[in-house]
Amino acid sequence: MLNGVLSLLSHDASGLLLAALVAALAGLLHAGGAPIAVVGILIVAAIALALLALWHLWKLAAARRAHPPPGRLVDLGGYRVHVLAEGAVREGRVPVVWFAGGHAPGHAIHHLHRAFRGETRSILIDRPGTGWSDAGPFPRTTAREAEEMVLALERAGEPGPFIWAGHSFGGLLAANIARRRPDLVHTLVLLDPTPLETIVFGPRLGALAEMRRMAWLGGLAQLFGFSLARRQEVKARRTPVYARAMDATKAALGPEVVALGEAEASAASFFTQASIYRELTPEGVAVVAWDTVVYDRDLGDLPVWLVGPKDDADADIAALPEAQAGGGAQAQRMHRFFAATRERYLATSTRSRRVVAPKGSGHNFIYEAPEWTIGVLHELICAAPLPGGEPRP
Repeated sequence: MLNGVLSLLSHDASGLLLAALVAALAGLLHAGGAPIAVVGILIVAAIALALLALWHLWKLAAARRAHPPPGRLVDLGGYRVHVLAEGAVREGRVPVVWFAGGHAPGHAIHHLHRAFRGETRSILIDRPGTGWSDAGPFPRTTAREAEEMVLALERAGEPGPFIWAGHSFGGLLAANIARRRPDLVHTLVLLDPTPLETIVFGPRLGALAEMRRMAWLGGLAQLFGFSLARRQEVKARRTPVYARAMDATKAALGPEVVALGEAEASAASFFTQASIYRELTPEGVAVVAWDTVVYDRDLGDLPVWLVGPKDDADADIAALPEAQAGGGAQAQRMHRFFAATRERYLATSTRSRRVVAPKGSGHNFIYEAPEWTIGVLHELICAAPLPGGEPRP
């Protein structure tokens, strides 16, 4: 039932359907003898919602005309996924596929893509429901998207093996792809990936609950032409560490990419988030764990680079209300726990390498320290041998 509702709402024209439902309710109440004032209010509301829904569709169409897909729309069987592949594979180099954090479109990690598209084949994929991609079937899951990403590359004519690089939730996706298709992996680069242990055994984080709630609210608002992004940003900026992260992200991506993200917002982007973020609860992980977890030795001897902070005084963790509310002992335990779960990815392969981000870096180091991140990736991407050769240690 829920998947059907999310699938329906992910169509940007569904605001008109909601307006029609309000009008139908007004008709039923009128037939039942409800007060004319109540019926009148509902009719006015239905008309207002219909006009707002049409406004949203007009704005979305204008945004898509102004920003046509820069890459290729690949048919996965009734829905399309956008693949942007730029640059050529040079001798001795391997193509790289990037995934941003959250359930974000490809351009959310565009600063790394443009740093290497002149060095090798660099590929961004809009996960279903993001960017220029269609929403695809529901439920959205990491396991499903791992299969979709491989199929999208195959149908786009992009041969592997690849260097797969994913940040945060995108790192969990990249690791899932590596577990399923080791033949397509030259090296797996995990940029502070999401470990499922933090969801199951860690404290119930209000931030994750807020992400799920805002996915629903943001989607409903978007259907009628409203964006809650500004409201969320104002709220987040009350916490200095989040304000710095947002400023760093905007600076790293550049104004054109930031504006693109704002212009391309659709209802599908929110309702696909609402679906896949169901994994980020203990109950949700219990349902998908076996298909989603990448555990000790799952990756055999694949080369794995774990890149990220190794600072038990991580400012991102310190900013969490759960760390502040429990006093010093609670905060210290959370620092230890999150630091340890991050390191668990090293046990997924016998050929893992740890690269520590600059001291004081947080989860969003790829934006806060972009030059350092590019320098580390340059060592791998620009010195990687052709498939079949030994990767750099």
